[in-house]
Amino acid sequence: MNLTDDVSPRPDDAPPPDDASPPDVETRDGRTSRGTGTSSDSQTPPDIGAPAGKDRNVRASVRYSPPTLGRPGVGGSHGSAEVGGGPAVGGSPGSARSLAQALRAAQVALAAAGVPSPRVDAELLAAHLLGVSRGELQAAVILGRPAPAGLDDLVALRATRVPLQHLTGTAPFRGFEIAVGPGVFVPRPETEQVAQVAIDAAAAAFRFTGRALVVDLCTGSGAIAIAVAREVPGAVVHGVELDVSAFTWARRNAHLAAPGAVVLHHADARTALVELDGTVDVVVANPPYVPPGAVPMDPEVAEHDPAVALYGLGADGLEVPRGIVAAAARLLRPGGLLVLEHAEVQDAAARAMVDATGAFAAAVTRNDLAGRARMVVAQRGGPAGGPSTSPDVEHSRS
Repeated sequence: MNLTDDVSPRPDDAPPPDDASPPDVETRDGRTSRGTGTSSDSQTPPDIGAPAGKDRNVRASVRYSPPTLGRPGVGGSHGSAEVGGGPAVGGSPGSARSLAQALRAAQVALAAAGVPSPRVDAELLAAHLLGVSRGELQAAVILGRPAPAGLDDLVALRATRVPLQHLTGTAPFRGFEIAVGPGVFVPRPETEQVAQVAIDAAAAAFRFTGRALVVDLCTGSGAIAIAVAREVPGAVVHGVELDVSAFTWARRNAHLAAPGAVVLHHADARTALVELDGTVDVVVANPPYVPPGAVPMDPEVAEHDPAVALYGLGADGLEVPRGIVAAAARLLRPGGLLVLEHAEVQDAAARAMVDATGAFAAAVTRNDLAGRARMVVAQRGGPAGGPSTSPDVEHSRS
């Protein structure tokens, strides 16, 4: 999540949903977005087997049915809206439109609704419905193909700022697709660089010793844990998540994207995995870190990402991250590496938070690919007991 100074006062919290019974712990036979790993106050995950209805003449969403899970365009369904009035986007009911005409109308509707990338979103929605890539969709436009059924529904929902990823049911992350929807944080492109640092450290440990033990705290959808498992074959990867809804998404994603390669634990990230204390090569985390008095300006984030995955508690939003740092100090072997995402305005506070423990060498800040301060990285101190996993800090800020 990208926190900037563009924030507004946070509204009063809505009453929490009914408690859900925690799912069984996933073992190695079972990718992720973000929950906190420190609270189970979250939305119950969607019924991933229930089909969603469709009404082609929808202009806006009153009641949104989340998509079922499946490969985009195959084996899944998109959400629906139930509302009356108004013709469908781009023409009257039953009118035959070319794909080019439908995309132009969708672009206009999404731009009017303030969607930041209206043409791209319109193309991705159409590609999702057709089960093709965006490049294949553009070829279909040139060939004069007809618009897919259901595009008006999705455009109307996107115009109400339902996240694009909730409508397609997936989000891209480091070359694979992760299933997402209501109740789990949608992974962001900037987190891919956080995963890269963890992957590089795990690969270095594996080259040196023939083993790599990695723990992803606050795994959410499981994105980081799955990326490490996919890119460092042979690494033992654990993901920890307390939020029931996020854990359910993570379990499904691990089964689909990295079967048998990630061990998931439904547990509190601050106290989990005591049996691994002092043995872990890399601890990586993308915890909630937004201060409680602020809310992101984008409706897709403020209204649809679960609050439990956004707000890090404490006056500075770093109460949850402090618990993660303490857990990392416990879990890591001497020389092991902590990689912790934070907001671009929290770099100094994050370094001070890590340094205050006295358990790590001096913390450094690493940037994301856009050049923004994105993560704090620190090596566990103590007597030598394994390979150094310290990153190249040539471009880091300390």
